[in-house]
Amino acid sequence: MQHFLQRHAAIIGQEISAGANQVLAAIGLLDEGATVPFIARYRKEVTGGLDDTQLRNLSERLSYLRELDQRRETVLNSIREQGKLTDELEKSILTATTKAEVEDLYLPYKPKRRTRAQIARERGLGPLVDAIMENRSVEPAKLAEGFITDEVPDTKAALEGARDIISEVISENAELVGRLRTHMKDYGIVRARVVEGKEEQGAKFSDYFAHSEAWKNVPSHRALAMFRGRNEEVLSLDIELPEGEGGASAASPVEAMIAAAFSIGGTLPGDRWLRDVASWTWRVKLSLRLVLDLMGELRERAEEEAIRVFARNLKDLLLAAPAGSRSTMGLDPGIRTGVKVAVVDETGKLLATSTVYPFQPRNDLHGAQAELSKLIRQHNVQLIAIGNGTASRETERLVADLLAKLPAPKPTKVIVSEAGASVYSASALAAAEFPDLDVSLRGAVSIARRLQDPLAELVKIEPKSIGVGQYQHDVDQFRLAKALDAVVEDAVNAVGVDLNMASVPLLARVSGLGPTLAEAIVAHRNANGAFRTRKDLLKVARLGQRTFEQAAGFLRIPDGDEPLDASAVHPEAYDVARKIVAACGRDLRSIMSDGSVLKKLDPRQFTDERFGLPTVKDIMAELEKPGRDPRPAFKTATFADGVEEVKDLKVGMLLEGTVTNVAAFGAFVDIGVHQDGLVHISQLADRFVKDPHEVVKAGDIVKVRVVEVDLKRNRIALTMRKDGGGAPEPRDRSSAPDQRSRGAPQKQSKPQTQNAFGAAFSKALSGADKRK
Repeated sequence: MQHFLQRHAAIIGQEISAGANQVLAAIGLLDEGATVPFIARYRKEVTGGLDDTQLRNLSERLSYLRELDQRRETVLNSIREQGKLTDELEKSILTATTKAEVEDLYLPYKPKRRTRAQIARERGLGPLVDAIMENRSVEPAKLAEGFITDEVPDTKAALEGARDIISEVISENAELVGRLRTHMKDYGIVRARVVEGKEEQGAKFSDYFAHSEAWKNVPSHRALAMFRGRNEEVLSLDIELPEGEGGASAASPVEAMIAAAFSIGGTLPGDRWLRDVASWTWRVKLSLRLVLDLMGELRERAEEEAIRVFARNLKDLLLAAPAGSRSTMGLDPGIRTGVKVAVVDETGKLLATSTVYPFQPRNDLHGAQAELSKLIRQHNVQLIAIGNGTASRETERLVADLLAKLPAPKPTKVIVSEAGASVYSASALAAAEFPDLDVSLRGAVSIARRLQDPLAELVKIEPKSIGVGQYQHDVDQFRLAKALDAVVEDAVNAVGVDLNMASVPLLARVSGLGPTLAEAIVAHRNANGAFRTRKDLLKVARLGQRTFEQAAGFLRIPDGDEPLDASAVHPEAYDVARKIVAACGRDLRSIMSDGSVLKKLDPRQFTDERFGLPTVKDIMAELEKPGRDPRPAFKTATFADGVEEVKDLKVGMLLEGTVTNVAAFGAFVDIGVHQDGLVHISQLADRFVKDPHEVVKAGDIVKVRVVEVDLKRNRIALTMRKDGGGAPEPRDRSSAPDQRSRGAPQKQSKPQTQNAFGAAFSKALSGADKRK
C-alpha cells in the first residue's frame, strides 16, 4: 500500500508541479478529514504552499488512482482464483497506468458467455489452426476437408471456426490493442454526417452536417455539440482512419501492425488466408471496439473541459463585486403577469413587496411609476436591481423615466442576471424563508439580494442552475456537481463569512461545517443571541474541536470581544499575532485601522517550529487589512437607449455590456437585447489569444462593436478589437483533419521463416488454450 502511495505521489507531483513530499503531506491531511480551503490557507508549511487549485487537482487525481488500485486488485484476484496468474502478467497489471490498460490485460480472463472461438474449439477445430500454420503451402480449404463432422458440415464452416479462434487470440492481445489504440488517437478522424431527412429538423446542427477533424484536436464545445446532435438523431458520428491508415487500403498500417505482432508474412496460400483473417479481425472486431473506446475518451475529455470552463465561470460570478449594504429594490420583469417588486434593507431583510402592471394588457404605466416612487421614498432605496429576462429593457426604460422625475439623490439602476432565481423561488429553502410570500415575489427578493452580495445569495441556488456553463446537461452530472460544489466552497471561504449574519446555506459552505452544523449554529444564534467570540462556537451542539479547527478561520465577528475574530487569522495563531502587535508598540485595534507600522517589521523574527514564514506573512497582511474582501469594486454596465431587441442592432454599433459566460471559443456578452452576443476568440483582442480567460471573465464590463446580426438564427457577432474587427473568422485549425505528412508505412522487416511464424502463433494459441 505504501508503495502505491509513493508512486501516486510521484505521478501527481509531476502533474501539479509539486514535489512528491508535498503531495504526500497533502494526502495525509485530506485523509485526516481536512478540507481544501483549510489546507490551502492554514497548512502552507506542511504542504510547501500548495494552493487550492493544486489541491483540488490532487484530490481528483488521487481518487482516480485509488479507483485504479481497487480495479487492479479485483482483476488480480479474479485471475488468481482461475489459477492463471503468472509473474509476468501480474507485473503488467501492477505497472498499468490507466484503467483501459488494466481492462485490456484482463480481457482474455474476464468471465464471459461462450464465444464463437470457444464453440470452434469444442468442435475440434483447434488442430486445424495448427495445421494451417504448419502447412502454409497447402490451401487452407484443402486442410479443412479433414475436419468435416456432424457439427462442422463443410469446409466453409471449418475455416470460419479456425478464423474465429485466431481472431479471438489477436483481439485479446493487450500489447497489440494498446498500439492500435495509440495509432487511432494519432491519426483518427471524427466524422459527423447529417441523417438523411433530418436537415430541416436539425438546422441548429448545420455546422456539422458534413464535418470532419482530427480526433486529438476536437475541442470540447464541438465534441459535445456533435454528441448532442447524435443523441437527437440528427447526426451520425464515427471515427475513421484516412485511406492508407486502416480504411480502404488492403495493406493499411493497422493491418500490417496486426500481421507483424503475430509474424504473418509471405505469399503462400496459408499466408494469404492469415492476412485475410487479420484484416477481418480489424474490420469486424478491433476497429469497432477501438472506435467505442475513443468515442468514450473523447466524451470524457470534452466533459472534463466543459466542467472546467463552467467551474471557472461560476467562480468569477460568485466572486463578482458586491454592491454592498444598501437598501435595494428588486424587480422581476414580466409582461402579462406584471413586474414583481421586492424591497430589502441593508442586511437583505424583506421590507415590502408589490406587483405593478405597466405593460399589456393593463398598460398601467402611471400607476406602476407611482407605486415604485412611493416604495423608493418610503424605504430610502439606493439601488434598483432589474432582472435581465423577458421585458427587462422595457422595465429598465420605465425605471429610467421614473428616475428622471425624482429629486437627487437618486437610486442607481442595475441590470442583474436572474439565472436561477426561479429555481430558488420554488425551492424548499425559499418556502422556509418566506412561507407566506407568493413564489413569483420570492424571485424579486433574490434579484435584489444578489446585487447586494452575489455570493451570499447564489449559494442558495444549485450551482448547475446558475447558467454559466456550456452543454451543462450533456456532461456527467455527478462530476459536474462535485466540481461546482468545490468552486462554491473555495469562493465562500476565500471571502469569509460573517458568523452573526450568514444564512444556513452560506454557513453550510464553510470549511468543515455542512448543512446540519449550519442549522445548529443558526438555531444557537437565534436562541442565545449573537456570537461574541469564535470560541463560543464550541457551545454549539455537535460542534467539536476538530470542526472548530477547520471552520474558525473562515468565520468573522466584526464587532466581537476579540478584535482578531474579525480577521482571517486563525485562533491557533493568535499568540503569534499578539507578538507582532507587541513589537509594533501599539494597540491591536489601532494597527488594524492603520497597518503602516507593520511594514517596518521583519516577519522572520516571529517564526517558530509550528508557524513558518508563509503563515507569519499571512498574519501580517491580515493585520494590515483585517477581513479584506478579495472581490473587486462594484461597477455596472450602461445599455444603449433604443437598443432593446436583436432587430434594433446595426452593424458597427459600439455598445457596453456585461460578460455572462466564457467558453473555449469566446465570450458571451449581454448587451441588453435578451440575447447574448458572441465575441469569438479571434475578436477578443488585437493579438493572438489562446484562452479567452486571458482577456475576460464572467461579470466584466466591456465595450463591444456589432459585427454581424443573424435574425433568422437569433445570433449576434461582436468584436472587442480596437480595429473594429469584422474580418471573417479564421477557420479553426483544429477543425480540419490532420494535414501533416503521414509518410509511407514503416518498412516491415523481412517475413520470418515458417517455423518462427508457427512458433509465434503456437505460443499465442497455447496461451489461449490455457485460459479456457
